[in-house]
Amino acid sequence: MTDIIMPQVLEQILSNSKTADAVFSALLPALGEVLNCDRVFLYLRNPETKTGKAAYCWCRNSNYPDVTTVEWKKEPESLGEEDPLFAAALRTEPSIFVEDVETANPEVVNKDFEAKEFGHRALIHAHLCVDGLLWGVLQPCIFDRPRVWTDFDRQVIAAVTEKISPLAVAFVKGAQPT
Repeated sequence: MTDIIMPQVLEQILSNSKTADAVFSALLPALGEVLNCDRVFLYLRNPETKTGKAAYCWCRNSNYPDVTTVEWKKEPESLGEEDPLFAAALRTEPSIFVEDVETANPEVVNKDFEAKEFGHRALIHAHLCVDGLLWGVLQPCIFDRPRVWTDFDRQVIAAVTEKISPLAVAFVKGAQPT
C-alpha cells in the first residue's frame, strides 16, 4: 500500500487539519468529489456503550437525503442481525464494496434493509476499526444506478480509513463521557 498516490486534496486535509471535526468536515465533500459519489456520511460509535450517530454527511445536491443525526442513540440489539454489512463491521472485517444493492449476495447485503434505511444503489461500507473494535463507518454511496468500484477507489478508501480511524476514536472519546 505504500505506493498508493493519495489525491492531493485528500492528503492536504489529512495532514493539515488539526482536529477530528476539521478533518471530517473537510474530508467528506472532498472524498465525494474524488470518488464521484452522490453522498458520503460518517457514522461514529462508541463500542463500549453501543451508541452512535451519523455525525457528518455530505450530499452532492438536495435530491439526496442528509442522514446527519445530532443525538447519540443506542444501536438496536437486532442491528447486526438485520444488517449483514454492520455485522461484518462489528467483526472488524475489511471494508465492503457493494456494486449493486439489488443484485448483491444476501449474505453480504440485506437489500430490503438498505432500501428502507438508506435508499442507495451502490456503496462502500468502510470500517473504522482500532484495537479490534468498530469506532465508525464511512459510507460513500451512489443512488439510482450500480457502480463498479475501481482499484483507485479501493486504494483511496484503504488509505483514508487508515488515517481517520484514530481520529474517530478521539472524536468519540471526546464527545461522550466514558
